[in-house]
Amino acid sequence: MSAKKRYLETLRVQATLFVEPAGLVVAAAAASLETPPLPTDDPAFAVLGKGSQISTGLSALWRRWQYSAERGWEGPASRSINRYDLVHGIRPNKKGHAEALEGAARLIQAWEDEAHAAAAAADSTPTVWVTARLPEGTEEPSRGGIPDVLDGLDPWTLGVLLTWTIAADWGRRTLTLRVPALVAARLLEPSGNLVCEPGGSDAVAAEAGPQGQPDSLRPGVFDDTPVFDRQPVTPAHLQALRNFSYAADQLYIVFSASGGAEVLPLEVIEGRLAEGWLGVLVASASDLPESVISPWIKDVVPTPEADDAPSSGHGHARQDGHFGADLGLAAGARDVVRRTYREHDKERNLRLLAMARGVSDLRSLDTGRSGMLPVAVWEGLLAPASLDLSPFRPPGADRWRSGSGLPLGVLGQAQIYATNSDPKFEGKGHSPLCRHTRDRGLAASDDLLTVADLLARDDWDWCSKCGGYAVRRLTDIQLSYYRAAHRLYDVAGQLDDERPHRVSVDPDVLIKQLEELAGWEPGGHEGCDWDGSWRWHEAIRDLRRRAERKRGQTAS
Repeated sequence: MSAKKRYLETLRVQATLFVEPAGLVVAAAAASLETPPLPTDDPAFAVLGKGSQISTGLSALWRRWQYSAERGWEGPASRSINRYDLVHGIRPNKKGHAEALEGAARLIQAWEDEAHAAAAAADSTPTVWVTARLPEGTEEPSRGGIPDVLDGLDPWTLGVLLTWTIAADWGRRTLTLRVPALVAARLLEPSGNLVCEPGGSDAVAAEAGPQGQPDSLRPGVFDDTPVFDRQPVTPAHLQALRNFSYAADQLYIVFSASGGAEVLPLEVIEGRLAEGWLGVLVASASDLPESVISPWIKDVVPTPEADDAPSSGHGHARQDGHFGADLGLAAGARDVVRRTYREHDKERNLRLLAMARGVSDLRSLDTGRSGMLPVAVWEGLLAPASLDLSPFRPPGADRWRSGSGLPLGVLGQAQIYATNSDPKFEGKGHSPLCRHTRDRGLAASDDLLTVADLLARDDWDWCSKCGGYAVRRLTDIQLSYYRAAHRLYDVAGQLDDERPHRVSVDPDVLIKQLEELAGWEPGGHEGCDWDGSWRWHEAIRDLRRRAERKRGQTAS
């Protein structure tokens, strides 16, 4: 923060080179002038019409001149153009047009002389101390989309701040000025753009102490202290974050005694604070350790040689080592890179993806506002391809719906998200990534199912375009089991004697594949029974007996 303050002071000093201090004093004097007597009987203005029209025109000219004179620090030449406002709408070749222009020029020059005389009569030495507070940043800034604490300030006020600021506390938006008396009188007017009070550095120092305003940005709220010393966040802190940060709309790791460590969007944190939540900000997506993120990004970003790599599509043969790869976490990260079109956004989106992967229910990332998370990040979290659950369906007479009855195991609790999972509710279910949905991405009102729920019923009313749902990217263990189950299902199909369009098979090859599948164990559970392990091994033993019979038949 000290380095940033020094940099701001350097910029301020450089900007003062473009400001004329004497012009600021003249502008303050012009703002203090009362409306002068207007020469409505001057024949030079006869072209304007009757007496009332002349009076209206000259009054408007005075207001325009004073408005121009009090808003900047430029000299009289910049305001002489106001004389043309008096003859607006009158043809230049009309008799009296030139005389009216000359009369307007004389009036403007007289007013300029009066303002300069008032400025000269006042002491221009900066002797008066003023404390000024900058206005709050706006949600809809006037400078092209970037929040700015200087929004809403006219050029004269900006020039005063640049020229006579002695001390600045940017965190509290408080500046200490020492200005000429005429400038101080204008700053202290109730109608000014700034909230100003008489007094100087002593008042600022008192407010900077421990009893300062509750919305002050003291150290320890964001990432400038160790987590052990982190201070609770307040709504004022988050408002300041929105005003000053380019990356306010992202995810944050937060900690509270009530919820533990969580990953939440900024708007969700604001809603909790309104209900009395007490917690701290641990880190944002941009704070994730570079030592962990950089190697991962290098692995994710494709190289030119990646175009020649085998496809990881979902429709490959079940014995293919790349089968189902598009459902996994690695494919999700690659999709984020592929779907992010601006190069400088790729790392940011990957950081958001890494942060969001730790969320237990992805619907909590919805803030009721479209665009909180980029679509590319949603596509990295959710797989657009539907799951092929054929190996896990029970055997049946319907050959198209019949399966091998394999246990779901680690796949049972894999998450499924759909816009509508109730067949009784009007409208088909869509994937959150389907183009039929208004906002692509998850909403808090979407439905959450598991793969076990998906397999328990067959009356779902899904969209034929998107499949009706999106599956959360499978972990490495889940993807490994998904592939193993499909390999086993494929072996069962090859050993099915009633299967139409049968092809010759090599029983020895099938037996070798079954031996490999018999050794499959979920990570961290080697040598232990896992959910459904008995049914898994029983299916393998049954298929091996059939393969050995087929081998005996082939040998005979």
